[in-house]
Amino acid sequence: MLKSLSIKNYALIENLHVSFDNGLSIITGETGGGKSILLQGLSLILGKRADFSSLKDNSIKCIIEAVFDITNYDLKSFFKDENLDFDDQTIIRREILPSGKSRAFVNDSPVQLKSLQLLGERLIDIHSQHETLQIVDDNYQFKVIDALAGNASMLKRYREELNQFRVVRKELDKLMKLKSEVIKEQDYNTFLLNELLEANLVEDELVELEEEYETLNNVEDIKEKLATSYQILNDEEQGVMSRLSELKTNFTKLANLSSNYNNLFERIRSSFIELDDIQIEVDRLLEHLEANPERLEQVNARLGILNNLLLKHGAMDLRELISIRDQLLEKCSVTENLDDTILKKEAELLEKQKTLDHLSKDIHEKRRSAIPNLKQQLETILKDLGMPNAKFSIQLNYTTNLFSNGKDELLFLFSANKGGNFLELKKAASGGELSRIMLAIKWVLSNYIKLPTIMFDEIDTGVSGEISNKMGEIMLDMSRSMQVFTITHLPQIAAKGHYHFKVYKEDINNITQTKLIRLNHDERIVEIAQMLGGIEMSSSAIAHAKELLN
Repeated sequence: MLKSLSIKNYALIENLHVSFDNGLSIITGETGGGKSILLQGLSLILGKRADFSSLKDNSIKCIIEAVFDITNYDLKSFFKDENLDFDDQTIIRREILPSGKSRAFVNDSPVQLKSLQLLGERLIDIHSQHETLQIVDDNYQFKVIDALAGNASMLKRYREELNQFRVVRKELDKLMKLKSEVIKEQDYNTFLLNELLEANLVEDELVELEEEYETLNNVEDIKEKLATSYQILNDEEQGVMSRLSELKTNFTKLANLSSNYNNLFERIRSSFIELDDIQIEVDRLLEHLEANPERLEQVNARLGILNNLLLKHGAMDLRELISIRDQLLEKCSVTENLDDTILKKEAELLEKQKTLDHLSKDIHEKRRSAIPNLKQQLETILKDLGMPNAKFSIQLNYTTNLFSNGKDELLFLFSANKGGNFLELKKAASGGELSRIMLAIKWVLSNYIKLPTIMFDEIDTGVSGEISNKMGEIMLDMSRSMQVFTITHLPQIAAKGHYHFKVYKEDINNITQTKLIRLNHDERIVEIAQMLGGIEMSSSAIAHAKELLN
């Protein structure tokens, strides 16, 4: 319930603080007195977007704060989901800064407007003639029937199962789409894979083949250069080995004469041994080097295959090409297992479907059983509200479609006059009739589910006399199980309240301000008497006011 409301620097309100109690609270005031400003301020607490132009003084911030007792609202899971600190006495605060920015807080934790709106829906239901249109909405009509049917727990389970069903169906759709794509690509992927498998790719092969190709392709030139090198080393007169042999002989003799030449002798001897080994290696290379046109053709063909594959797949080297081959292997293996996976997923989806069918059937049966009771209650209460010929035809059809609340389609038809045709509510009822129908529905709902605080904003427009008296009794009856506010111009309704607040304007230092005060018993007599007879109250108006209050 709403415990208190504070508004600072909003529209015509400079500083307002008021406390509220459970039961039925009446709010009255002259037209233009500021009741709409009060509602607009409260709407900000419920997540409505802020408007900088609403600041009374745009040099300081506007603060609107409300305290709620949410002990019996079963909101702990909501607070946990929204990552908010739970407190039985929850404080919601909105701030509009001079910069135009707006901030929202729940128990001093900053929140997004979306979270505030979700919380607000669970705390206060502001009902005006505009909100009356929600009764023509299917979702709201289902809410009413399900309240009477006691479907809350079953609907919760149905929605959980439906979410799981949708997840599985999405997974199956993804698999089927993959299969369709795979089928299109399968032949091509298989061709590419076989091509790569037949190539017998080896990571370092390309480098080795390129070296072999260069050797085979230049064999005559290589042979010529090796032969020349061998001749340089082995010429009998001018060859390097012959001249180095003479040099070695000279230094052998010098080393025998003096140890000063030993180092040079050892270096010459080592060079002789190294060059002798080079000579042997050059001779070996010459001996094994020969032209091989057939092998050259094979190497060239192999290089052509590998380079074409690199170009075809856009690979930089054989390592990347091998990676592409392995990816194709994986794709093709997935294709083989895909049908089994799809069959398992289809079986899982079928089980979910059976569960949903069973739950939706039970929900349907409970709704069907509740409809006569709802119809009877609404028609009875509307008769008391001056609509003696009001009749409902509520049609519930079980379909094959899975909706968010079952498999039913609902047709809520209404006739206001005897012998009249049944039509959709929005076509069959006037604005005033819709207001009375909504009041009747709210009353029925309050007997079955825990409703949030409700505020009726001039729902009694267009009615008077005994009907307004009955409206007041209905709201009073609702207030026994919930907190009810009603903004009214009718004295018959105003007299029903446990508490009475008056909204009025007052000029202070030539500045108009909106005020809200709680009336005591004597002040209520005066206010109701003025509602009956105007500012100039007669003794009969005062007597009538006292009679209404008693």
